[in-house]
Amino acid sequence: MATANAGPRSSGGHPESARLRLLGSEAKGLAGSEALTLAAQQAMAALGGLGGLVHLRGTGPGELRLAAVSGLGPVFAEAWSRLDESGQAAPARAVRSGSHIWTADGMGTHATGTASAPLPGADGPIGVLSVLTARPGPPDRRQWTFLTSAAAWAAACVGPVTGEWFSEADRARDGAPAERTFHMSELTVALAEALTSRDVVRAVQERVLPPFGADGMLVEVVERDHLHILGSTGYTREFVAEIEGVPLTTHTAATTVLHTGTPVFAESPTEFLRRFPELEALMLASAKRAWAMLPLIASGRGIGCCVISFARERTFSDEQRTLLTALSGLVAQALERARLYDAEHTRAQKLQRGLLPRTLPSLPAVSAGARYLPAGQSDEVGGDWYDVIPLSGDRVALVVGDVMGHGLSEAVTMARLRTAVRTLADLDIPPDDLLAHLSDLVRDLGDDSYATCLYAEYDPVTGICAFSTAGHPPPIVVHRDGTVLRPEPSADPPLGAAEPPFGTHELHLPDDALLVFCTDGLVESAARDIDEGLTQLERSVARAVADHSLFSTGHRDEKAEPVLEELCDAVVSDLLPDRERTDDDAVLFIAHTRRTPEDDVASFSLPDDPRAAGLARRHVREQLALWDLTDLEMTTELVVSELVGNVFRHASGPARLRLLRSRTLICEVYDGSPTTPRIRRAASTDEGGRGLQLVAAVSQRWGTRFLSEGKCIWSEQALTP
Repeated sequence: MATANAGPRSSGGHPESARLRLLGSEAKGLAGSEALTLAAQQAMAALGGLGGLVHLRGTGPGELRLAAVSGLGPVFAEAWSRLDESGQAAPARAVRSGSHIWTADGMGTHATGTASAPLPGADGPIGVLSVLTARPGPPDRRQWTFLTSAAAWAAACVGPVTGEWFSEADRARDGAPAERTFHMSELTVALAEALTSRDVVRAVQERVLPPFGADGMLVEVVERDHLHILGSTGYTREFVAEIEGVPLTTHTAATTVLHTGTPVFAESPTEFLRRFPELEALMLASAKRAWAMLPLIASGRGIGCCVISFARERTFSDEQRTLLTALSGLVAQALERARLYDAEHTRAQKLQRGLLPRTLPSLPAVSAGARYLPAGQSDEVGGDWYDVIPLSGDRVALVVGDVMGHGLSEAVTMARLRTAVRTLADLDIPPDDLLAHLSDLVRDLGDDSYATCLYAEYDPVTGICAFSTAGHPPPIVVHRDGTVLRPEPSADPPLGAAEPPFGTHELHLPDDALLVFCTDGLVESAARDIDEGLTQLERSVARAVADHSLFSTGHRDEKAEPVLEELCDAVVSDLLPDRERTDDDAVLFIAHTRRTPEDDVASFSLPDDPRAAGLARRHVREQLALWDLTDLEMTTELVVSELVGNVFRHASGPARLRLLRSRTLICEVYDGSPTTPRIRRAASTDEGGRGLQLVAAVSQRWGTRFLSEGKCIWSEQALTP
């Protein structure tokens, strides 16, 4: 792929004008390949490239010879030392065409391509300025403008081309500067690989300070008209705190450099105080005696400042000043890219955290703890989720799921599924039916959408946990005596791939037990398969339960929830000791289940005749007296009368009444009819039709759940403190 256009020759008005001013200011005193090296360095920084080169037409016909190089090690520089003018490399094509060229060819490096602009001369191009690009696609219009302008500046510095140009460049490659070029190449690669702002700071610390013998560094960035410290080395915590958050309107060395866009080199405290006399106290507190203060300019605007400092006085040669100035451009480009990544990643993580439960409810039947761990090596959000949903009759739904893949679309799919699960759970439908509806939803999202899910319902009265699973590991059960059981039901395919019906499985839980749920990211990795991981999870949970004594003081202990959090931390640390090396999201979800005490449940059979309502009211009076809840007697009799009366008017018997004393008073009336009761809009002249309106008026909430043998109409009333 190649592009060819006649680029503009003027440098005025484009965002990189600051770099061109720098080139102009540095032109004096530079001779030979030094000027061309400066042009290569600035061009590389402006394009965020991996290397910069200047070739000149040789003294022999049809030959381009390397006159200056920046950012490439000696091996690569040697490979580029001579080019055939008639070849297809970007520099040769740019010289032949007289216009800039980009080709998708890194010429033996890791670059994505090569951008070249000819050095104009009176009788045609005299050479070419090239940058090995790091981003896909050709440079944008502003970058082309700078590259062609820098090429024109370099051409003006060349003058007559003689063999001295090339021998000087050869000496630069063979001598001490080659070592610094190699260090710069390493820095360029490190910056190209840096994802986050911290990665950029680490690259500067590791690749810039040692070659220059520096022992101090400050990287400051502009945020809301203030300079904030992004990273520091060699300074005390007190000094960093003193300069943190300085307004841009304050006159400091960093703000001065940032406003002018020009580096400042202070070789001694005397020179520093000559430039900034009002900063003597700050200079003394820094304990430094030489400074290179470099503006960080990206996309034509100042984004911060990088200060390289030394504990002893030192001089900066022209070559060192040129190199540090070029390095600041590379750092600025990498930092701008990294800050965009940081912002996107932070927004994505906030989105995912917002989609997960902020806190898990503590219910009479269940307390829970959970950990969600994003992938350590991934820069995208995932689709793992978990939930605890209160159901009628003190029952609880426990959910864990995993949308396959990573990215924003997977997080959105997860949000859809979690919302759908909550909506379907409110309808009190069985686990297998709920997963069937979810599977239809995933299938409607497209052929490439799949998710695993486990949906469980725990009934504290019977102690039965009924669950269905779609491609998801079953829960692990931990008994009070420390026994760990892992059921192995027949597996159903993931949502989107499975065809109903789903299987329903039952666990008969003792009083006081743990249910442990997870996603595959917790137990499966390149080093272990999922069966090995689940076995390790069993052992880890057993050890953690023994160490933290969850069951030692009884199942009504209010300290259970903090212990669950400690359990989660212990298990995660055991299974994922190095989070930074994982490439999948992980969820650990531990539920502590409790049975309802027998004294808090009262059940009564009712006859299949009109006497049932009166008998139900008598049962209510007697039971509420036993529970010392006589203040609820009138409203509860009203609720029970209306619900039992509806059974014999609109449904079929026999009926059954059940009362539960929990955080609320729960009244349940069972019958054998699948019909759904509805609140009617009764006219002022109607004699009936207001029963369910009265039930709704005196209840916190009410509803219907359907059973295999009929239905249950239920009502909850608040207990008087």
